[in-house]
Parts: sequence; structure tokens; C-alpha cells
Amino acid sequence: MSIPSETKTDSRLSLILLFAGTLFVSASLMFVLQPLFGKILLPLLGGSPAVWNTCMVFYQTILFLGYLYAHFVSTRFNYHRQIQIHALIIVISFLALPLGLPENTVPPTDNNPTLWLFWTLFLSIGLPFFVVSTTAPLIQKWFANIGHKTSDDPYFLYAASNTGSLIALLSYPFFLEPNIGLTNQKFDWSIGYVLLCLLIVSCAIILWRSKDIKVTSKDHINLNTPLPFSKKLYWLALSFVPSSLLLGLTNFISTDIASVPLLWIIPLTLYLLTFVLVFSKWNDSIHPVMVKLQPVFLLPFIAYAFINPADLPYWAYLILHLIAFFFAVMVCHGELAKNRPSTQHLTSFYLIMSFGGMLGGMFNTFVAPFIFNGIYEYPIMIVAALLLRPWPTHTLKKDLLIQISAPVILIFIGWILYIKTQDLLAYFDIIVISLILLALSSYFLKNKPVAFAFTIGTIIFLSLSLHGLSSHTLYQERSFFGVLAVRESTLTDNKNQPEIYHELFHGTTKHGAQRLSEELATTPLTYYSRPGPMGQLFKEYDSSNQNWTIGVVGLGAGALACYAKPSQHWTLYEIDPLVVDIARNTDYFSYLKRCSYDSTMRIGDARLSLEHEPDGKFDLLVMDAFSSDSVPTHLLTKEALEIYFKKLKPNGILAFHMTNRHLLLKKVLSIHAENMHLSALIQEFKPTQNIPLVVDTDWVVMAKTPETIAPLNVSRLGYWQKMPLYFDMQPWTDDFTNIVSIWK
Repeated sequence: MSIPSETKTDSRLSLILLFAGTLFVSASLMFVLQPLFGKILLPLLGGSPAVWNTCMVFYQTILFLGYLYAHFVSTRFNYHRQIQIHALIIVISFLALPLGLPENTVPPTDNNPTLWLFWTLFLSIGLPFFVVSTTAPLIQKWFANIGHKTSDDPYFLYAASNTGSLIALLSYPFFLEPNIGLTNQKFDWSIGYVLLCLLIVSCAIILWRSKDIKVTSKDHINLNTPLPFSKKLYWLALSFVPSSLLLGLTNFISTDIASVPLLWIIPLTLYLLTFVLVFSKWNDSIHPVMVKLQPVFLLPFIAYAFINPADLPYWAYLILHLIAFFFAVMVCHGELAKNRPSTQHLTSFYLIMSFGGMLGGMFNTFVAPFIFNGIYEYPIMIVAALLLRPWPTHTLKKDLLIQISAPVILIFIGWILYIKTQDLLAYFDIIVISLILLALSSYFLKNKPVAFAFTIGTIIFLSLSLHGLSSHTLYQERSFFGVLAVRESTLTDNKNQPEIYHELFHGTTKHGAQRLSEELATTPLTYYSRPGPMGQLFKEYDSSNQNWTIGVVGLGAGALACYAKPSQHWTLYEIDPLVVDIARNTDYFSYLKRCSYDSTMRIGDARLSLEHEPDGKFDLLVMDAFSSDSVPTHLLTKEALEIYFKKLKPNGILAFHMTNRHLLLKKVLSIHAENMHLSALIQEFKPTQNIPLVVDTDWVVMAKTPETIAPLNVSRLGYWQKMPLYFDMQPWTDDFTNIVSIWK
């Protein structure tokens, strides 16, 4: 019910602080719970961006259900009944405390774990997260009816909610995770949840005692006027596109820019910041500026990010994407805030907004991976965001036809060129210059949203087609764990004779390569080369490893299998079935067919798979698990190392691949070696000769006794040395990890 303005004489600041504080605490708990529970799930599914995106869809789904509940009770019941129902829901939610996974929780290994992850999240945190998600619309609706002088427009409270989200998001990796263990985090969150419930009760008491409440539900229902369907559809689009764009950019930067830890925080921070800004009192001044500036910043973004990707450092490339993302979301959310309804439709507004956010997440998680083999939903949503720019007041159908026709003609011309021209790359420079000029000319269409969006879309489409052709990609596919690509590249020998070879990429990171000639096809390359640490290890133990039982975590292209001997037994562990399919496909790589003798393939998370192996099984265990450039942190904890050494024989060797662009992973293993009284050697290998496809790589070997790895230490095959000591970080455990402390 909307209270007439003349009755709203209460001006107490304490009421604003109470209701805003409740929303702040609620949003903070929501955005602490998300990474907290993601960390609980980490040992089961690793650190793939798809895990994060799937969790995001779950959170958006529960958020929508919470908003649906708030809309239902606020339009069907009087305020006394609302309070009673909500109190009952809160009491029931306490059954889910304390936080934790259900017993015997194991993800499926033979199919996509998305539905399993959804169900696990629902059982574990569904109830408390539902209560938290109802707070924003319900508390604002209650505030609109307590008779405060600002009750006519309570949307400013949404800024307080998103401020809480923003602070919680940034505090988790930089304050909570480095200083508070996971067990204490779960306990502290439960305390915070109890505090939130007390604040909700306080708000309910204020509402219950309000003299302005009419306790019959008919009054406020009759005041409602129907919302036009077009208005609802517009709200839906304005929330759908930014949500999809957020997840698309998160996936894109992790796949195509850099697999940098915590990089996903930046887009989400900007996303939340836009809500804070547009629902503040400054939006009327900010929004027109954002609309004008968006095309200005879009032009260098299109030129450098799509048409002609320059050889920029990853951070500069990242900044271009983040700026374009920020302006796109600011314009969409600015339009959303500008078109917000009166308080009588407040819960409808938030319900549609949450529904759009949920649909955006579902599109990226459930639809895009099955219809695209790359992160193509990202550029599609860039175009969709441009279509949502403010339209002229009167747009004729004839004008729309003209705006659409030019991009369609350009797409048709580009398609003809793509089909008819045998050697399109010969015209690469001319095409690039033409596209840049087209991008510059598109600026003059900025006040014609349809023409502007479709022209930019045409440019992106032609650019992606051109660069896909120039990258010589033989195969590209997308799985739950990321985008995998097999590319054909060329080596030139001393006689300038070109030689074709194949490379496997996971995101931006090379995961293996193979030369195709018969005499070189069984030669391990890149991180596994014979001159490198792995080649040295197998050569040094050549006389004693004839009957070794060997485990390898992380398959890649299968190059390590070429160290196998007929009398050895190898077990290969790989979490992504698509990697196995590629490594077994001889059109791309033939390492497994040529080199693998007595071997077993196990699909699933290696840590879980190893727990089912007999104790003391392996003579050598090679840890080479990477998601793009990142080693999943659950494979680096004290508990993980205890499992590895439990599965190794007393004189067994653990070899750990540490090559990384962004993290000082040796620091984690050094501290473990010191605390667990293990012997450890490290080699940060740099080739001394210019050998094709032999690259810099870092490896650590560990054993229970120094005698086991002493042959490596005294050999002249490579420069093995003792691990450096570190004293500025506590050991990583399943309860405690700190990514920030090992950034290079």
C-alpha cells in the first residue's frame, strides 16, 4: 500500500539507518556466502570459470524466487500476515545451519555436473540464501509503508544494498580469506545470519506498530494500476543483457585474455557499482553523460579488441574490455533506474529485474555452451546492450528499415568474400583498415540505436571470422571446464623449410604440442621436453624405473606418455572428458596411440579419484593439473599432499608442475615441505639452446627422504636445487588458502 504523502511526517534518521542497515547486512551476507561456498565446493570440481558461472545462476535463481515470494506476500496479504509468514520462513531456515555439504557428496564423472551442482547448492544453502534474497524488495516495501517522509521513493535503499554487496565482494579475497579459516568463516556467517534475522524482526516491529497501516489487503490492491506489457518487457531486457554480459565477460577474460586469479572480481565489482550509482540521487545527472560517452569509448575498444588486436600487455587489453563493459551496463541500468515505477509496483519491478538477471545467467550457462564453441555470447550481448540505448521519441518503421539494411548488406558482402575468396588473408591489411574506417564512421550513428548496434555487430562478426581464419584453428569446442582449441602452426628450420605442428590450447594457455613427422612424433615437447626437468627425471632413473607404477594428473595432449616403457603401468587422470577425446583423436595428436602401453584412463577430479586408489600404489606421481594457467588450489593444500604421499610407495617421488605467469606456486610447496618434513628440489628450467618447442618450465620434486631424490641433486642433467624457505605465510589447508599472498 502506498501511503498518501501528507501522512508521511516521520523524519527520524534512525529509521533510515535501520532499514538501510538491514539491506546492507543482507547483501553483505549474500556476497560473502557465494565465494565461501564456492571454496567449499572447490575440492569437488576444481577452479573452472564454469563452476563460478553455474553457482551464479543458482544464486540468481534463488534471488528470483525470493523476489517472487516478496511480491506474492506483499500483494496478497496485509502487513501483519506478511510478518507472520516471514517469521515462519526464517525459523525454518535455521534448519540449514551450520553451513556444509551433504554427506557423501560426489559429482558425476561421466556427464556434465551442472544439474548436480544446482541440487547440491539447493540442499546446502538454499533456505538461508532464500531468506537473504527476499530482504531487498520486502524491506523496501515495508519502508514504503511506515510513514517516513522518504517512503514515497525507497529505491535509494537499493544503493545501500549494493554497497554492502560491493564491500563484501572486495573484502572476501583481501581480508576474510587470508585471515579467517573456512571453518570460522562458516561459523561467523551463521552469526551474521542471526544478526540479519534480528534486524528483520526490528523492521517488522516498526511496521507492525505503524499507525498508518491499513490491515486489510484490499486497500493497497485496489490502488494498483496495471503495468503495460511493453514496460515489463523493457525492464526484463535491461536486466537480462547486463547479467549475460557479466558472465560472458568473466568467461572471456579467463579464456581469451589471461587466467589471472581473482580476475572475475573486477567485472562483478563494476556490475555492482553501477547499481549503487544509478539508484543514487545522482542518476539523473550521471545517465545522460554515460549515454554520450559510451560511443566514444566503444570505438577504441572495437578497434583494438576485435578488429586489430594489438600486441598489448594483458592488463591494457583487459582495461579496454572493462571500460566498454562498464559503460554498457551503466546505460542499461541507468535506463532501468530512470524507468522505475511508484512504490505500488516496487515488488513487481524487482521481480522482473531478478527474472531478467536469472535468464541472462541461464542463457550463458545452459544455452551458450551447447550452441557455441567459443565465448560468442559476449559479443552478442555487446550488440544487444547497444540496442537498449535510449531510442528517439518517434521512430518510424521506415527509419528502422533503413537502419537495419546497411549492416545486413555489409554482412552479405563479408559472407560472399569469405566464401568466394580462396586466400582471404592476402587482403588482411586492406580488410582491417576498412573495418577500422567503418567503426569510426559508425560514431555518427550513435543517435540511431538500431543502425549503431547492427553496424558494430557487423564489424565484430567480420573481425571474428577473419581472425578465426588467420589462427588456423583445426578444432574448437567448449565444455563445462572451458574452451579447448587445436591449432596448426608452422616451424621454420635452418634451411627455411616450413614444418607443420599441432598445439593444444585451453583458453590462453598452451597445454601441449606435437610435431607431425614420423621421426619426431614421439618426442615430448613444451613443458615435458627431454632436455627439461621431466626428461631429466626419467633419464636419471632410467635403470631403476623399468617396472614403475606411474600416475599422471592432467592429460593435455598426452606428451608425458612418450616416457612410458612396456613394463610400466600408467594411470592417467583427467577431469575434462573433452581433453581425453582430443588427445585420443589421431587427427590432432598421436602421443597416446604411439606411446601409451599399459595405461588406464580415469575421468574425474584427480584428488577424489586418488582417494579410491590403494595406498602405496605409485612409484611416481606427476601433478600437472591446470585450468588454463591456474592450478586448482584444492590440489595444493596440506590435505592434498597427504593424500599424494599416502598413495606413493615409501620411496616414491611426487613431481609437481609449477609453471605459472602470475602465481609463485613454489612458495606453497616450500612451506608444505618444511612443515611436513619432506625433501624437495626445484628446477626453474630455461633452455640453453634454441631447440624448437622446448620452453621455460618450473618443476618441483618431493620425497619422504632425501636419498630418494639425491640422484637428481648430484646429476649433471640439470640445475636442481633446494627449495627456498619462506616464513611469511601459513600453510595452505582445505580450511585456509590465500591467493593474494603468492601473486608475483
